[in-house]
Amino acid sequence: MKNRKISRIMSKRKLIMLARKEELSHNLRYISKVPVSLVMDRDFLKVKPETPLFELIAMFNVEETSAVVVDDENRLVGFITMKDILHYFMPPRRYSIVGIGLLKKYGLTRASRVEDIMVKKPITIKIDDNLGNAIKLMVETGKHHLPVIDEERKVHGILEVKDIIRLIKIVSSE
Repeated sequence: MKNRKISRIMSKRKLIMLARKEELSHNLRYISKVPVSLVMDRDFLKVKPETPLFELIAMFNVEETSAVVVDDENRLVGFITMKDILHYFMPPRRYSIVGIGLLKKYGLTRASRVEDIMVKKPITIKIDDNLGNAIKLMVETGKHHLPVIDEERKVHGILEVKDIIRLIKIVSSE
């Protein structure tokens, strides 16, 4: 008799857990259809190519890990992340031959500009695209930040992995 009660309780728990898992699965499937424009960060760091590199470094705060480089018409001309800056300062390999490239790397001065190290053709996502495509693009390319642009390459925001994870947390806690 006692074993039947335990198995009934276990099966009820199992049913509740399965129902919860199915509901969560449905909500997570919905995430792929959410428009990028609803999740992207509209408050992002924007700089010009001629911005001094030291000035950009001073602009970064804890939340910001990337900057969009735009022209005078707010069109995307490049992208730069903290990781790009780290690559610029990466020490030479053990057996590298001293040459122009090595001298250039250590020639950072107050005259060094964002355009010297920005990614000139960054991977982007369109403003009218959905998170399913954005997630696929991020996974395939290994990029954590995607500038969000329109047909004229005007920048509307940045979509970051943390933005998507925040949405997943919200959906999974419901």
